[in-house]
Amino acid sequence: MAADDLFLGFDLSTQQIKVIAINSKLEPIIEANVEFDVDTPEYGTKKGVFTNVDLNEVYAPVVMWIKALDILLGKLQKAGLPFDKVKSISGAGQQHGSVYWSKESPGLLENLDPSQPLESQLGAKAFSHEMSPNWQDHSTAEECKLLEDEVGGPNKLAEITGSKSHHRFTGPQIMRVRHRHPDEYEKTDRISLVSSFLASLFLGSIAPFDVSDVCGMNMWDIPNEKWNDSIIQVVAGGDENDKKELLRKLGEVEPDGGKNLGPISNYFVSRYGFSKSCIITPITGDNPATILALPLRPLDVIVSLGTSTTLLVSTPVYKTSPSYHMFSHPTSKGLYMGMLCYCNGALAREKIRDEINKINPPSAEDSWSSFNDAVEAYPPLGSDSDDKLGIYFPLPEIVPDCQAGTWRYVDDHRNGISPVSDNEDWDIPIGDARAILESQNLSMRLRAGPLLSDLGQPRRVYVVGGGSKNPAICKVTGEVLGPSEGVFRLELSNACALGSAYKALWSVERSVIGRDEDSGKDIYESFEDFLGQRWDESTMINKVDVGYRKGVWERYGAALKSFEQLEDIAVNF
Repeated sequence: MAADDLFLGFDLSTQQIKVIAINSKLEPIIEANVEFDVDTPEYGTKKGVFTNVDLNEVYAPVVMWIKALDILLGKLQKAGLPFDKVKSISGAGQQHGSVYWSKESPGLLENLDPSQPLESQLGAKAFSHEMSPNWQDHSTAEECKLLEDEVGGPNKLAEITGSKSHHRFTGPQIMRVRHRHPDEYEKTDRISLVSSFLASLFLGSIAPFDVSDVCGMNMWDIPNEKWNDSIIQVVAGGDENDKKELLRKLGEVEPDGGKNLGPISNYFVSRYGFSKSCIITPITGDNPATILALPLRPLDVIVSLGTSTTLLVSTPVYKTSPSYHMFSHPTSKGLYMGMLCYCNGALAREKIRDEINKINPPSAEDSWSSFNDAVEAYPPLGSDSDDKLGIYFPLPEIVPDCQAGTWRYVDDHRNGISPVSDNEDWDIPIGDARAILESQNLSMRLRAGPLLSDLGQPRRVYVVGGGSKNPAICKVTGEVLGPSEGVFRLELSNACALGSAYKALWSVERSVIGRDEDSGKDIYESFEDFLGQRWDESTMINKVDVGYRKGVWERYGAALKSFEQLEDIAVNF
């Protein structure tokens, strides 16, 4: 490889599409982004989506993403990116969202006119259903129950697919589209995830599913590496022919995360100047891509502090539970990704920040300054004696499966937990600042034990995403989770796009280290070994909190039982 070769990682997320270009030394060369609400205002989305409150639906217009991709590439063009030096492209898409291609789409993708933007060529005819259900959607309760009933309950479904049924997962969402939009479903030629949709645009043909992102569908049998017949039949409805038709619509799953899917479409070669030899590799989900941004070791944890709050670990053990998710690893067969995902991440924190700012205006330079001061104003659990525990769900939550609401309780260690009202024993909203950060971290700690081999205490916590820049958020994360070596921040702004760029590089430069005698196929250098050899910790991460504090971590551990009781109250409210 030449020294000036480049590798692109894209991130098609809820509110933006982002890209980062790196060289073979892992050095970032250029970053760019397009914010949907700002750069494509004609679509009228709010934070990248539409919301139908009456039906608990959250969805986004697919054509908006297509226009945003052209805008993003135009920004790279103006910035002087040498497209002809790009050797490979990978990426990530917001997980669980589905895209419904029309029967005309294969011909349209294959024959794109480089003199015209994507939007005008694909917007009107390429999709049988113009909207993509979003991961924040909560409209599929009936469909989720059908899936779990079919296989024998949430535990059994988690054993098969890595997760119990969830509103946002693609299987239930496909069922809902089939029920509510039967004509559009009938006219659908292929179904993509957001990840394989993005890969399809670059390829000029429908791309296969990625081996990790497919696990977010509640349809893929992870241990046996195939579609589950019983689940497919429930999702498809009808008879055997309906099942076969759904399987055809879904297509294949690519097991090799570094596979060369083919060269980039001539559209991008002619319009932007990409080399014809630039290859497209499988594009995965946003969470699997994030786990690739760091060379994780046993007991390491990534906490993503973005729109959602997400905890990620890499593990060789496939140990399932309805309380969390297991996915196949996006690059390494035999490894799995454990995940906890919460809808109420940044949006919940920002809501309390805004309430505090009304009382105590923040500094002009930092809208979080008053919130952070409020966090520091109280000791752990809000008191040196009683424990103040809160739950803050402005949106219905995934974990636990709970309606929107706010619950504030006090545990006096004598009579158990009891509710508080208004400012009785609780300075609202000042006291909520620490309580919400503790709440989010206590929930992760409560469920992360099995993902950490039941040891409970991580070695390192890596924080990524917008919230990782806030010292108060990082401090409370360190206090509650108690990593023995501390809390570290990934300094590049977008871990998801960065992990995708690393995967694009690995797919081209990984070494052949042997040959499988049974299949005759090459055995490649692992992603972990590849990244570890090139990773320079001193330039990529900074320690932002000491993590474990003797006595503090133990006190939070003692509060877990009461916090679990509070969650039960919220779930059954």
